[in-house]
Amino acid sequence: MLTYYRSIGGKLQVIGSYIDGCWINATAPTAEELARVSRETGLDLDYLSYPLDPDERSRFEREDGQLLIIMQTSYRLGEDSDIPYDTVPLGILHTDHCLVTVCATENPVVNDVVSGLVRRVSTVKKNRLTLQLFLRNAQRFLIDVRQINKQVDRIEDRMETATRNRELMDLLKLEKSLVYFITGLKANEAMMERVKRDRIFEMYEEDSDLLDDVLIENLQAIEMASIASNILTSMAGAFASVISNNVNQVVKVLTVTTILVAIPTLITSIFGMNVPLPLQQNPEGMWIVLSIASLLSATLAFLFYRWRVF
Repeated sequence: MLTYYRSIGGKLQVIGSYIDGCWINATAPTAEELARVSRETGLDLDYLSYPLDPDERSRFEREDGQLLIIMQTSYRLGEDSDIPYDTVPLGILHTDHCLVTVCATENPVVNDVVSGLVRRVSTVKKNRLTLQLFLRNAQRFLIDVRQINKQVDRIEDRMETATRNRELMDLLKLEKSLVYFITGLKANEAMMERVKRDRIFEMYEEDSDLLDDVLIENLQAIEMASIASNILTSMAGAFASVISNNVNQVVKVLTVTTILVAIPTLITSIFGMNVPLPLQQNPEGMWIVLSIASLLSATLAFLFYRWRVF
């Protein structure tokens, strides 16, 4: 899907077709849509196709007046996915007259910019808009890491009484997502350091300050994701022991219950035999036998309690 934007008064407006100074956002584009963008902008089709590769690394290329920047962005998957969060490449392409973004899925970073969460957006200032996308991407990673921490807290509450592996598997999925986050953030950091060092596009003093802010936010996201990953690694081992201990407690209760129920069963079975036994002629014999069985069970339950069996 292709969407054309033009900034008017610092706000983005959707326009019907290409004009100079616009921003073209291509979400999961078809081959025909990529060909259309190539005709309108003069961008090479290979440049437009690179960001659609899910394994594409963070990097930039510059050739014949065309600039391609690829960065990793956080992406929340559906409930049925193997992991809750992953990373997806976002391509940012510059020409002399417009900016193009390409992604294989609907990208949350682009959505945040379009929805107005980033102020003073100008499609004419391609370099500034690129840096704003960088900054929002780092902030989006921070938001998702905080969401992961909240999910970990909820799982931790359930773990106190958990006897199944479901909670442990949820933690492992979150840990896997954090590994993807850390890998993507470090790749973004290396790419942006090269952007700053090589000055691949002209930056004013305000732009340089913005890039420094991006690097700081990105470093903070790396640290937060690393801390969360280390905590999850420690928690997974501890929670495995908790689950095993909870299962042992359940087995212990079942074992004690079985022993306490076995005593009355044994006694009543003996008195139910078709042979002469004491008290069988006594009209109160049944109640006497039940009282003896209950007394023995109560005595054994008291001993179990004193021995702290349960």
